[in-house]
Amino acid sequence: MKPFAAFLGATLIAGNALAGNQFDINVGKPGADISPTMYGLFFEDINYGADGGLYAEMIKNRSFEFPDRLMGWRSFGNIEVRDTDGPFDRNPHYVRLSDPGHGEKRTGLDNEGFFGVSFKADSVYRLSVWSRTASDAPSRIKVELIEPDADGESQVCADVKIDVKGFEWKRYTAELRPDRTVAKGRLRIFLDSPAAVDLEHVSLLPADTWKGREGGLRRDLVQRLADIHPGVFRFPGGCIVEGTELPDRYQWKNTVGPVENRPLNLNRWHYTFPHRFFPDYFQTYGLGFYEYFLLSEEIGAAPLPVLNVGLVCQYQNHDPKAHVPADSLDEYIRDAIDLVEFANGDTTTTWGALRAQMGHPAPFGLKYMAIGNEQWGPEYVERLKPFVEAMRRECPEIEIIGSSGPDSEGDKFDYLWPEMKRLDVDLVDEHFYRPNDWFLSQGMRYDGYSRKGPKVFAGEYACHTPGYKRNNYGAAICEAAFMTGLERNADVVRMATYAPLFAHVEGWQWRPDMIWFDNFESVPTSSYFVQQMYATNKGTRVLPLTMDGKPVAGQEGQNGLFATAALDEDNGTTIVKVVNTGDTPQSVDLVFKGLKKNRRYTSCKVVTLSSDNLRGDNTLQAPDAVRPVESAIDIDGTSFTTEIASQTFKVFILK
Repeated sequence: MKPFAAFLGATLIAGNALAGNQFDINVGKPGADISPTMYGLFFEDINYGADGGLYAEMIKNRSFEFPDRLMGWRSFGNIEVRDTDGPFDRNPHYVRLSDPGHGEKRTGLDNEGFFGVSFKADSVYRLSVWSRTASDAPSRIKVELIEPDADGESQVCADVKIDVKGFEWKRYTAELRPDRTVAKGRLRIFLDSPAAVDLEHVSLLPADTWKGREGGLRRDLVQRLADIHPGVFRFPGGCIVEGTELPDRYQWKNTVGPVENRPLNLNRWHYTFPHRFFPDYFQTYGLGFYEYFLLSEEIGAAPLPVLNVGLVCQYQNHDPKAHVPADSLDEYIRDAIDLVEFANGDTTTTWGALRAQMGHPAPFGLKYMAIGNEQWGPEYVERLKPFVEAMRRECPEIEIIGSSGPDSEGDKFDYLWPEMKRLDVDLVDEHFYRPNDWFLSQGMRYDGYSRKGPKVFAGEYACHTPGYKRNNYGAAICEAAFMTGLERNADVVRMATYAPLFAHVEGWQWRPDMIWFDNFESVPTSSYFVQQMYATNKGTRVLPLTMDGKPVAGQEGQNGLFATAALDEDNGTTIVKVVNTGDTPQSVDLVFKGLKKNRRYTSCKVVTLSSDNLRGDNTLQAPDAVRPVESAIDIDGTSFTTEIASQTFKVFILK
């Protein structure tokens, strides 16, 4: 990381304009409100973002419901997969462990986890298993955390014995505390008695989850989200909302209620890219809509669910018969209305009662809902129309978000925007995964948008460097530059979320991504810090900021500079964001106009993001390659001069 440009000190303007790039900021004429939802998060179960990621479950195929019933497991001895009289109707399969037939043989199975069952020395891991005896005699199992390639005398790092009694299915729990740290461990289960035993829903989670919840989320990953202070949280996707075929679309009603009885679903990302193929990637729905709503509440973000509109993925389906006919959408529309009841309904209602039963009697305060993910064409419009009509009638308090398709411009985009206006949706979801030059060319994108009609939700975006489709600092600076235009046009743009959010270093299908992780650690990228610097320094009102009377948006003669300003009425501060996308340092004169008589700035905090290596970024091996640096200066006046180093993003917070 290069040393940051020194702040050149406060310089009082007296009469003549200063040389260099002069930014005029009119503090006396605050403009549009900046929505509390302006900067948020988008989550999709891609790159093992849920199972194997945010959801802290460590056991793969815990209910033996993968199409290959023992995928993720190795079995030995006398073991049988059964599907009769199990405890859960939507997860019917279980295993029976029986006597191996010889005193020196063993029956059991062990699980590989998600890229290993990873555990830390002296940490507590909570085991649960549903079990029953298969005969009159009581039975016993021995459960171990093991290190398969251990150099010592024993593979066993922790063990516990569980006595199983009775023909009735019961949930048994235990704690395991390993004596060593192992990245590529396994969970092993032995039959430890002559009598047979049945096992179902074998689960292992760390005790140290987010807020310590049993069956909860990975604490470090949620903390990364909370530290951004997001205004909105969009879930559960993304293309998994659509599915490759209608049966694998995301159905929220399958994701609520007891976790043991939430049915398995295909994850379209395990087969989408044959060159990065993960045939063991499924959705167990342990992380479901209740958990998404709860997470939104706990990180202070407005929940924004996305529901299927009756279309499966249009990239993968060109036959109209693959979709739900436009006159047969009653079930899908009912799902949308019932979701509002689940989130907001009184506890006397059917779905509100389920929410209360799950542990949250108070409403979640749902205000937004997206119908369809990234659909396009007349087939989308004709299906969206009855949703809008029904939601306006049944749930008028909900703001509806429609789609502008998968592109940032072009035929699909040009067709859909007028249609979204005609249908009178509240916001239009725009997606753009584009190269560096596109982001630098779009500084004025929203200045020309109509101020009437639907607002903009930039629901998925990320800069993809040509020939280098991975996280890099240069791409993050392009995103920072582009985002000045989002904030400057806050009367049009109400929400924006970078995508995708998470990626497991051993299981990714798509990059770049905001946060990378393995089973132990996580690392925020440069793009993460750009999002954080915007979200934590958002302000409440836009302030006019110009250079020679023009918005500072990388325009001709502006030396690669992008800038925006805001007033934070809650904290009594003025916030200025400046991005230098050029290759040379730039001197910038910040001139504040419209201050009341005798008012002046007396202090300034500066947050700086900079790096010499445009293709570098943070990794698990080098997590601190790029980090924001804070400094503080004393000023006394209504202007000052500063230098913005090349390829640098600075935020100034003035009092």
